[in-house]
Amino acid sequence: MEYQREVHLIAKARELYGKQQYSKAMMVLEEMIELNSRNIEAYFYMANIFHIKGQLGKAIKAFQKVLELDPCHTDASISLSVLYNDIGRYEDAKKIFETANDQVKTQKEGIQDPHINKKFALKHFELAEMYFSYNRYEEALFEYNKVISLDPENLETRIKIAKVYSKKGYITKAFDELKKLKNEYPGFIQARIALGLLYYGNGNALEAQTEWQNALNKDPSSEEARMYLNLSKGATETNLSM
Repeated sequence: MEYQREVHLIAKARELYGKQQYSKAMMVLEEMIELNSRNIEAYFYMANIFHIKGQLGKAIKAFQKVLELDPCHTDASISLSVLYNDIGRYEDAKKIFETANDQVKTQKEGIQDPHINKKFALKHFELAEMYFSYNRYEEALFEYNKVISLDPENLETRIKIAKVYSKKGYITKAFDELKKLKNEYPGFIQARIALGLLYYGNGNALEAQTEWQNALNKDPSSEEARMYLNLSKGATETNLSM
């Protein structure tokens, strides 16, 4: 009887959580924990609600409780790592993240969870952005490539990789990366915009304008492509008049 009630409550909590009715969901979760103080899913949902509400201390304690009950709970590990990072506990964040990463690596070959992979990809992307902001391009490139291996559909990261190549002086590799991306995903106009910027930055205004015009042909609402195209044409006309 208790088990059936527990199943009913978690279903109700999930529904309320999905509707963003967090206060009501919290009441149901508290009832669940009174019924079963070791219900991992209840603590996990509570932790997420605390996080959403900005109650970071409570969120951390709830995620810690999840990991106390299930040390291999990857979602809780990643979430706790992100929280520690947010409040400046970088060493704790790194330690938990590496532990979770090792756990995923030890899973049987061929078993992949796209949801978990995307969470790891997000973490690696954050690290890459940090390295990039401090001009540590080798480390940034390493992390961006990890993002792609975990989440191949993250096309924005491939633009970031091209930017790293450009910063390191590997201009040909930067061009190759963006051209390949443009050809593989013709509808992804950000690749064309980035390629235009790379052309323009290397003194080839006509090729840049071609890319931005093609981007506009595919998406006439792209203000970014329109802005770059107009600015470059204005600069070209000014130079000719001089």
